[in-house]
Amino acid sequence: MALDLLPLLSTFAIVALAEFGDKTQIAVVSLSAKHRPRSVFIGALLAFALVDGVSALIGGAIAPFIPAFWIGLVAGISFLIFGAFTLFSKEDTIVKIKEHSKTVTTSFFLIAVMELGDKTQLAVIALSAEYGAPIQVFLGVMLAFTLLTALGAVFGKIISRSISARYIKVGASLIFVVFGVLFLFEAFSGVKLL
Repeated sequence: MALDLLPLLSTFAIVALAEFGDKTQIAVVSLSAKHRPRSVFIGALLAFALVDGVSALIGGAIAPFIPAFWIGLVAGISFLIFGAFTLFSKEDTIVKIKEHSKTVTTSFFLIAVMELGDKTQLAVIALSAEYGAPIQVFLGVMLAFTLLTALGAVFGKIISRSISARYIKVGASLIFVVFGVLFLFEAFSGVKLL
């Protein structure tokens, strides 16, 4: 019995192209600039596995029952909170949060919230339904996210070596606030920007 690689390969290509430079990759870069890249990588991959794994298995059965408004509202408020916390926390606190479990947990929740309702999640649902091969679709999406997350983590570490922690803190908080505002705009206007 031959394994059909088309669902895996097409999912990998679609996700890798769609997510390159996307908000989740920017979040991985920002987190990796402040925290241990390995911990960020683990947390982000666990989030991708959960959100996109469920999407692949469900194949769109539950998506019509979760209004986009609520997803956007929760994501927007979460990002505003992340931005405020990052900006107003003491410099030492940001730098000292290097405990593996805290960084993994923070990365997991941030990326999971970002992925809910994202174009990748919708693409995974559609590809799973189209191909009828949720396992191959899941493997394709995880391969793409593994590559992109590793690149983001490495880039974040490079940035942290060459840019002051103060500028990283302000930049990361601005990124979170901008995405929070965009998510809230999407929720209340119904216009999809991200």
